[in-house]
Amino acid sequence: MSITHTKDATILYDHDGHQCISFSHLVEGHGIQANQFLIIDNHHAALIDPGGDLTYTPLSIELGKRVNVSELDYIFASHQDPDIIASLPRWMMHSRCQVITSKLWSRFLPHLASTFVTGKFGDNLQERITGLPDEGANIDFGRSYIKAVPAHFLHSVGNFQFYDPVSKILFTGDMGASLVDNNADRPVTDFESHIPHMKGFHQRYMASGKACRIWASRVRKLDVKMLVPQHGSPFVGESMINYFLNWISELPCGIDLMDENGFSISG
Repeated sequence: MSITHTKDATILYDHDGHQCISFSHLVEGHGIQANQFLIIDNHHAALIDPGGDLTYTPLSIELGKRVNVSELDYIFASHQDPDIIASLPRWMMHSRCQVITSKLWSRFLPHLASTFVTGKFGDNLQERITGLPDEGANIDFGRSYIKAVPAHFLHSVGNFQFYDPVSKILFTGDMGASLVDNNADRPVTDFESHIPHMKGFHQRYMASGKACRIWASRVRKLDVKMLVPQHGSPFVGESMINYFLNWISELPCGIDLMDENGFSISG
């Protein structure tokens, strides 16, 4: 797959009116680096993991260059963390979007967004949040659909990743995340040298090796050309994706590393 870099965004896919765009440098202030994603198909638009207050303003500006923000179809939230969805009330106020997230979090998100009723789309909040069943679902989008792929306990108890069957990109949330300060928009080219940027994070935040192995097995059944995490660099191509799937399937993490003194790692 060919990735195109522009001044403010990375074009992950662009063909026949279908685009997948990544924004990797929008976090303002002292927050951790995070990627936000826009999918466009046939004049429909969806955001994946749009972030919080540190990204809302620059992200809305970037979206405005490409789509009518008020007509945003969906926001997909992989889980409930603030760097995923804390900007929810602003998106609810200024667009007609539906929010797609785990059923476990659909009743918690209104705690973030009770003030959105002052906006021009001030209808019933709960009617605009769709709770996904544990097994996932296909959500109609444009001429195709977005597939919600279960990734429970990686790291949230209700966690989903989102697969675009047109581009064959799997947006993996925190799975595959790397803590890098620069070049988060550049694909991984040397897997071994990339491991130190991932290992500590995955050992601490992913629940267990069992959960990782179940996830890797599920991903192998999909036709995936690119794994794109919410933090850090993407994995592009069969070889690099397999490197990652093999590595995470063998990594002790989470409760595997616990004893009566706590965790055997730090960070």
